[in-house]
Amino acid sequence: MNFAEYIRDVPDFPEKGVVFKDITPLLKSNEALVAATNELLAKVKDLKIDKVVGVDSRGFIFAPLLASKLNAGFVPVRKVGKLPYITAAENYDLEYGSDTLEIHLDAIEPGEHVLVHDDVLATGGTAGAVCKLVEQLGGKVVQCNFLIHLSFLNGQDKLKPYQIASLLTY
Repeated sequence: MNFAEYIRDVPDFPEKGVVFKDITPLLKSNEALVAATNELLAKVKDLKIDKVVGVDSRGFIFAPLLASKLNAGFVPVRKVGKLPYITAAENYDLEYGSDTLEIHLDAIEPGEHVLVHDDVLATGGTAGAVCKLVEQLGGKVVQCNFLIHLSFLNGQDKLKPYQIASLLTY
């Protein structure tokens, strides 16, 4: 399937000069949604995964789908102040600002194998922060996977030595 046909470019969002890759056309097509889920699963078929971490907010779409198919738990990583229990926090930079992410302290057990999922890999700040949170809790990141990789922003450099995978690369 040509997933690029289901990605819409939105210029100047969320701020002037940024071209946002909108995945909602893919999500509204059952055929594309199922195919994308299956392709993401194929990228981890040989990996042991105990937990799938989904990144606030669009990472919450595919991460639970992947977790259910992998017989793994789902862990949400949220923006600061959104989780109700005791959390660990990590600050990070993104292509148009900075933010903080949090994870529940009891979300990942030491030694668990973790798949990190988000919709887009851009500068790598978000995924890098999530990997740090996973490792703070004693988890092992086995892969970071994405629907879209914006390779021209060099986010892959911030994710060394982690394995990365994506459905589309721009």
